[in-house]
Amino acid sequence: MHIQFVGATREVTGSCFLVEVGDRRLLIECGLLQGSRAHERHNADPFPFDPRSIDAVVLTHAHLDHSGRLPLLVKQGYAGPIFTHHATTDLCAILLQDAAWLQEKDAERASHERGGAQPVAPLYDREDARRTQERFLPIQYGVRTRVCEGAWLTLRDAGHILGSAIAELELVEGNERRRIVFSGDLGHAGAPILRDPERVTQADLVVMESTYGDRLHRPWAATWREIGEIIATARAGDGNILVPAFAVGRTQELLYVFSQHFEEWGLGDWQIFLDSPMAIEATEVYARHAQVYDAQAREWHADRKRPFKLPNLRLTRTAQESMAINALRSRAIIIAGSGMCTGGRITHHLRHNLGRASTHVMIVGFQAAGTTGRELVDGASEIRVWGEPIEVRAKIHTVGGLSAHADQDGLLNWYRHIEGRPPVVLVHGEQRAMNALADRLRAELQAEVTLPAFGEQVAL
Repeated sequence: MHIQFVGATREVTGSCFLVEVGDRRLLIECGLLQGSRAHERHNADPFPFDPRSIDAVVLTHAHLDHSGRLPLLVKQGYAGPIFTHHATTDLCAILLQDAAWLQEKDAERASHERGGAQPVAPLYDREDARRTQERFLPIQYGVRTRVCEGAWLTLRDAGHILGSAIAELELVEGNERRRIVFSGDLGHAGAPILRDPERVTQADLVVMESTYGDRLHRPWAATWREIGEIIATARAGDGNILVPAFAVGRTQELLYVFSQHFEEWGLGDWQIFLDSPMAIEATEVYARHAQVYDAQAREWHADRKRPFKLPNLRLTRTAQESMAINALRSRAIIIAGSGMCTGGRITHHLRHNLGRASTHVMIVGFQAAGTTGRELVDGASEIRVWGEPIEVRAKIHTVGGLSAHADQDGLLNWYRHIEGRPPVVLVHGEQRAMNALADRLRAELQAEVTLPAFGEQVAL
């Protein structure tokens, strides 16, 4: 038995781990690399295994850095099941189709740039995404499920996004038995809507994310105050607020929090736009899965029936509706994708608003190195949008406390409850974050910690 680490090694995106037990092969995650265009080109690199040799896939949640290369896996011959939570199945139906559409558009653009003489094929297309969806086998939290001979899976609530899971994998080969726990992305305790990450007490090896392994989040109360202050400042300056937000998770948290603080933050004075067809669809999926909410959100849902609805919220599905927003110069809160400002409708709003000192940009999610969002966070005075230089005169606010990831303390506290302090392999984090978390795990909990290189194997 062993695990080979073929993604998210000393970087945040592209999660992918190959588990081999005798002659059986399981793939845990199959995510896209995200960041700069140069980095994303590696999504077309060959898999370091034959997709036709994989017996089963386990997916912890729907975010594309965990799920986004599944259609490529199917395109190249994978024909087995994809085990995941019911809500993840519903979200992937949206996200993978959108990712395929973007791959098609990127291929069209590249073909055009070459003059059409040498057509460029997309990484995968919408038909590949549709065929991938047919392979999903949804399961619930806490249900022990046989995924192939000698391997059983139990999903635990990770509290990261709707349907996100910790994957407990029990492996048997001859007289050997091992329990491997993959954390997936662990949620931020106390976050709106979802429950806190479920504790795991038994493991022989833990494969754990480390996205925020080098920092601590602000308390929730301070985060709500900060958002309220940003809104008040923007109102006083008579400007717009741009919110680049991930369609799944962050958007729904914002709408839920806006609903709870509607009067306190004076949100009735604003026009609020959800300018993302995908986020609109994802919000509808969130509304259908109230059974996985935390107690407070279930109560709010029961009272309000529509927990993400605001009286002045406009859902802008069409391009024409989105373009009309650009005429507004004040009192508009625009929630749009992409969350790292690498494409999508937020780029058009940045183009029309970044040059105005009255504009406020509220960064509410992780910004990978090489992205436009990261440039804004790092204080760039100018960025490029669709090749055009744009002066940054707007005020940039980084609301780090709203993260959907556990911080350093949260990661340590989750691991602390596992009996015997088993060995830990850190993945899904930048090198600095991994090193900081590894140092604390070793110093405070005497854990044996590995930071694998790409392709490295760890014996079980």
